[in-house]
Amino acid sequence: MRRSRTRTPFGTSRKEVRAPWARPLMPDNPIAPSLTSIEAAARLIAPVLLPTPLLRARADGLGELRLKPENLQRTGSFKIRGAYHKLTRSLADAKDRGVVAYSSGNHGQAVACAAALLGCRATIVMPEGGVVEKRRGVESYGGKVVLCAGGSDERRRIAEELSERHGLVLVPPYDDLDIIAGQASVGLEIAREFPDVEQVLVPVGGGGLLGGSALALKALLPHVRVVGVEPEGANDLFLSFARGEHVSLATIDTASDGLRTQSVGNLNYAILRQVVDEVVTVAEEEIMAAVRSLLWREKLVVEPSGAVAYAAFMSHKVSRDVPSAAVLSGGNIALDYLRQVIA
Repeated sequence: MRRSRTRTPFGTSRKEVRAPWARPLMPDNPIAPSLTSIEAAARLIAPVLLPTPLLRARADGLGELRLKPENLQRTGSFKIRGAYHKLTRSLADAKDRGVVAYSSGNHGQAVACAAALLGCRATIVMPEGGVVEKRRGVESYGGKVVLCAGGSDERRRIAEELSERHGLVLVPPYDDLDIIAGQASVGLEIAREFPDVEQVLVPVGGGGLLGGSALALKALLPHVRVVGVEPEGANDLFLSFARGEHVSLATIDTASDGLRTQSVGNLNYAILRQVVDEVVTVAEEEIMAAVRSLLWREKLVVEPSGAVAYAAFMSHKVSRDVPSAAVLSGGNIALDYLRQVIA
C-alpha cells in the first residue's frame, strides 16, 4: 500500500509531527462548537435539507467504503447546512440589513438560497473567471453577484468592505462558529448511520466541513480516524501539519475551484490541529479519475472539489482495509470539466 503522501518532507510521520501540539478538545472549549450546539444546529436546519444517506460504493476493490453524497444536497453541496444555520441565527439583522458573502461558488449559492428561503437580500462576491454555472446558480436564487479579480483573500477583503460600507451582515464561508456547527451535521449523520466506521475522509478548503465533521465524529465515535484531503496544488493544510504552523499559499493550481482557499480559517485551524488525524493530497489526474469513476461506476455527478476524498481512497493514500466513509462535498461541476472527463 502506497503511503508516500502521508509523510512530511522531513521524513517524519504525520502523527509524529502533530504530537507536540495536538490536544483533545474539551467539551467546553470556547474555540469549537460543542456536541450540544451541533445537535441543535442539525435540528434547526433539518426542515430545509434533502436526505443524503450513506451509499455503499459499487466499484470493485474498494472494500467497505460508504459515500456521503452531498452532491445531491439542496444547492448541490453541503454548504446549505452552514449558510442556513448562520442566517437563521442572525435572522433579524439579516432581514433588516441584507447579507454579503464571498465564495468561489458553492457557499455563494447556499447563502443566496438560504436568503431567499428566509426573505433576505444577498450579495455574493465571486471570482472573475470562476465556474459560470455556479454564478448562474447564485443569480437563480436571487443573489446579486459582484465579480472580483484575485484569490480568496481578495474576495474576503471586498466582502468585508461591502459589509462595512452598506451595513450588510457578513456570512463567512468557513471561519465562523455557526457555519462550523451547521457543517458538522455531516459528521453527525455519518456517525449515527455508520457506527462501525473507522476512517472518514473529508475534503478541505477553508476547513469548516472538515473541522465540524471531525468534532461530531470524535464526540460520538472517539476511535474514528478523520483524514483531510486536499489537491496537491492547494495543499496549505498539508504543509501546515508538516511544519506545525498555519501556512498560507501565495499561488494555487487546481481544477478543484471549491478548494482554492489560500489557507484554512484561523478558527478552523485551531480546531483542525486538535481533531484531525492526518492530511493527504491527491494529484489532478487522480481527481479526474475519481470524478470519472463516480460518474460511470457510482452513477453520481461530482465536481472535482467533491471527489478528492474518493480520489484519496482510490489512489491508496489511506488504508482500504477498514470500514470507511468518504464525503462527496459537491456536484456543481463545470460543463467544460465534465466534457474532459467524458472525453
